[in-house]
Amino acid sequence: MIKYLLRKTGYGLAVMLGVVVVVFFLFNILPVDPARMTQGQRADVQSLEAVRKEFGLDRPVPVQFIYYLNDLSPIGIHANTADEQQRYHYAGLFPVWGNKLLALKWPYLRRSYQTHKDVATLLLEVVPNTLILATTAMLFAITVGVLLGIVSALNQNTWIDKLCISLSTLGISAPSFFAGIIIAWLFGYIWSAQTGLNMSGSLYRYDPFRGEVLTLKNLILPMLTLGLRPLAIIVQLTRNAMLDVLSQDYIRTARAKGLSRNAVVYRHALKNALNPVITAIANWFASLMAGSFFVEYVFGYNGLGKATVDALEMSDFPVIMGSILFIAGIFVMINILVDIIYVWIDPRVKLA
Repeated sequence: MIKYLLRKTGYGLAVMLGVVVVVFFLFNILPVDPARMTQGQRADVQSLEAVRKEFGLDRPVPVQFIYYLNDLSPIGIHANTADEQQRYHYAGLFPVWGNKLLALKWPYLRRSYQTHKDVATLLLEVVPNTLILATTAMLFAITVGVLLGIVSALNQNTWIDKLCISLSTLGISAPSFFAGIIIAWLFGYIWSAQTGLNMSGSLYRYDPFRGEVLTLKNLILPMLTLGLRPLAIIVQLTRNAMLDVLSQDYIRTARAKGLSRNAVVYRHALKNALNPVITAIANWFASLMAGSFFVEYVFGYNGLGKATVDALEMSDFPVIMGSILFIAGIFVMINILVDIIYVWIDPRVKLA
């Protein structure tokens, strides 16, 4: 099991390295001068040069890439100075040469061009809101999707089955940003008096007397919008997997032994039908983190997606790159977790 985990972790690190390479060179070939974006079009040459030097933009691109890898690596080589210690918050391991030392640290995502705050700090302020949105959307999709998939399979070729398939097909066909606009318009504007919901709003609102106040009703519409597509896919996957499992010989044997319908469905059939559903759930949870970008923007929900879109409008590349790397890291970790769950659920999966 340890070798299996180490191999999967190695694959994940290789994927992350590929993402880092693509992201870095993609944003460094764009014809945008971050110094101009920071200082404005009327800035003098000395100010522009100072900004380029501060952010390391005065070096050749290959050298910038080496420095960027050194910043992202949890083990890097850094100068033994107070400025470096304040920037990276590292724990020195041992000297390498001169005043350089090998240090242990958290990955450093650099600083925002616009606010000069650490990107990691900016992301940590908004990521919890996106995690709450993605988690509630996924729980909604799993609960309703698996239930409808089971009902559809048990009522194959009836009007219930056809209705479930039709609704799931509609859910798959509607892009999240389009569904978000329709849902916001209907439930947040046309029927707002009946629903009590708003077209836009974040998880927290500011009250002049109480400060930040949790506003859970602002989570409902973006949660429904974000959960529609995974719900539709889970319905069809659960239905197809259940139909396949229910036709197996061991299910016939369980029925012949006189087991109740619920025992056959939930104790024997459902567990073996969950493998493709678990794959979809895991992949969709990571996708929801990325897919929340436009949903958050439509509903004005203050999360990772809205922060990234705002940074994109301002050409704040460190924030955009940090967001992409964070999403890629979520994908890698969830895929490793899925492989572990496979081994636990299905003993037929080999540790090879």
